[in-house]
Amino acid sequence: MPHRVSKIYTLNELVNVATSKSPYYKDLYRNVVTSLDSTPIELASLPIVDQKEFWAANTMDNNRLLTDDTNDGIVFRSGGTTGSPKFSIFTRQEWNTFTEIFGDGMAAGGLTAGEKIANYFYGGGLYASFLFIYKSLEYASVPTVQYPIAGGTDPLEALKMMQDFNVGTMAGVPTGLMTLGQTYLAHKNELPNLNINRLLFGGESLQADQRRLLSEIFPGVKIVSIGYASVDAGLLGYADPTCEIDQHRVFGDSTMIEIVDHETEAVIHDVRKRGRVLVTNLTRTLMPIIRYPAGDVAEWVDDPRTTKNPRFKLLGRGEEAARVGPVSLYFDDLDLVISPYKQQLSISGFQMEIYHREERDGLILRIAVPNPESITKADTTKILDGLFVQRPMLRDWVATKKVHATTIQWVHQDQLLTNSRTGKMRRIVDLRF
Repeated sequence: MPHRVSKIYTLNELVNVATSKSPYYKDLYRNVVTSLDSTPIELASLPIVDQKEFWAANTMDNNRLLTDDTNDGIVFRSGGTTGSPKFSIFTRQEWNTFTEIFGDGMAAGGLTAGEKIANYFYGGGLYASFLFIYKSLEYASVPTVQYPIAGGTDPLEALKMMQDFNVGTMAGVPTGLMTLGQTYLAHKNELPNLNINRLLFGGESLQADQRRLLSEIFPGVKIVSIGYASVDAGLLGYADPTCEIDQHRVFGDSTMIEIVDHETEAVIHDVRKRGRVLVTNLTRTLMPIIRYPAGDVAEWVDDPRTTKNPRFKLLGRGEEAARVGPVSLYFDDLDLVISPYKQQLSISGFQMEIYHREERDGLILRIAVPNPESITKADTTKILDGLFVQRPMLRDWVATKKVHATTIQWVHQDQLLTNSRTGKMRRIVDLRF
């Protein structure tokens, strides 16, 4: 296990760095009276980050978000279009801390000494998950043996490697694990000695039908969340044996998790009351994450005021971004794809609907126009082609049938789904939870 170098800041220290060195945060907090001495700052007194403004400040040139020059660290892509990529950057110290603490969470989740783990997460293209899991396992307090197969490997070849080395645990995104499972079903005769007894999933939720099928393919298999994190927000939660499906615990002193009301933005403490997840990361100062919307909806399982590392349950995606399989789609980026056609087609609004059937996710774009019947197939093709140009990963996952084909529904404005309390149009409708 590498030498541990974790560094955790207080909220006061984090806010002090952000306001003194980040033009974005200095502007965001211009009307906030904060005490940066020994008096603790109240987190709820700080404004919630607007994701659109946050990413607009985090540009390749003339960056207004970062607090320092970047001459020692690692950069990952965090979604976005090819023309406007969203990227997250960590100093070497921050990256080590991130993976150290996540490794602690993995150990708390039930790693066993000497466990053989096939890392089937995805790497390359500035994608974080393969390297992240690789390094987190290195830092985990429980010693394991890792097999860095990677999700781009042919699934049958990957399974043969696992059989050759008698690997019992597969780690990957649910769609990748499903591909491995279905490949095993089709080639059982070639893999007589494959013995998978544990699955570690991350990057997206594992739906009930996927759990059921994987349990049938690998009888007796134990299915566990590898943890909850994102390359933009950082540490979010870990799953220990007390956590049920879609439940995680807060990462102790390194992360502050809030659940806030969708409309009033009031902080929620009551259990079983859903709201938006906000994260404040106390391990990063180069790219500060303070009251940042994680993009998920959740509810407390334990009272956060009285429970150490309280549990919360994820209930789907929020309004900032959708996730189709492992592919992140930001609403504002999709707006850029549709914008060139708004005037021509009289588009008055659109929303994303995420669904799940037959063990796969799918995306429907519901676009409102005055006369849906007048829309041509060519109009639909232009928008889909534009989306796939901007998000080639979605195109690739559709082509390989790991997610359902993306479709467009042309509807009247009153057919867009709205919030039952406020009447506001719902940007993202997640039907999976």
